[in-house]
Amino acid sequence: MANHHHDDHHDFGGLHRDLLATGAEIGRRRWLRMAAVFGSAVGTIQLIGCSGDTPTSPSATVADTTTTTTTTPPPTSSSTCSRVPEETAGPYPADGSNGPTVLSTSGVVRSDLRSSFGGLNGTADGVPLTVVLTIVSSTTCAPLAGRAVYLWHCDRPGRCSLYSSGVTNQNYLRGVQEADASGRVTFTSVFPGCYSGRWPHIHFEVFPGLSAAANVGNKVATLQIALPKDACDAVYATSGYESSVRNLAQVSLASDNVFSDGSALELATAIGSPSGGYTATLTVAVAA
Repeated sequence: MANHHHDDHHDFGGLHRDLLATGAEIGRRRWLRMAAVFGSAVGTIQLIGCSGDTPTSPSATVADTTTTTTTTPPPTSSSTCSRVPEETAGPYPADGSNGPTVLSTSGVVRSDLRSSFGGLNGTADGVPLTVVLTIVSSTTCAPLAGRAVYLWHCDRPGRCSLYSSGVTNQNYLRGVQEADASGRVTFTSVFPGCYSGRWPHIHFEVFPGLSAAANVGNKVATLQIALPKDACDAVYATSGYESSVRNLAQVSLASDNVFSDGSALELATAIGSPSGGYTATLTVAVAA
């Protein structure tokens, strides 16, 4: 299996594009975090996601993919939730903003992302991963039912479908879901690999509704999820993730160009095992 280097993965600007696109966000994001800290003196500020060694999330928690889901009620409207910072979509979104789009392709609305769709054939292999996101209002913490989420990420070797060499004829690991009454979307996927220069992550965009998700111009937020190191270490010790072991050893959340200014609101919890699969959960506060 090829070891994907920094510039191999990002043919359309790569990490250099990510750095440029992210730079403008850093100052604003630091200001928002300072505002959240000082705001806690006069009201309750709920950090959405996980922080350090004490992860918290009001989302569903699953021991592994074969066990029963235990659900905690979504946040109520009695508090204010810290808005998850905007991030770059990266060079391979396939949303029409940089080359191809899957947003208008028949079959894109789905929960299982592992196979290609819309007339393309192929399946992504890897440790099973269920991604559960709960979309809430940053002003009230109330769940945002009916919002649509377009989610995508790289495959086990670190390739992005439709763009990377060897998978330009695939569109797997991409899909759209509509949030239920609890603001929740659930995707079945595989644990992404770690490619050179980036911390293991998942991209997603939020839209006002399912019909709006057919056009990237309607998106209201562009975000990324960071995966926790303990889960990455366990998964990358399994067959097929050999290049990820080397790449992960050369990056950290503190050095990653996207997460280096703080990942507390973007770090998912991941519960499970390589044999049974993982469930990653995160509550995401966006503008209502």
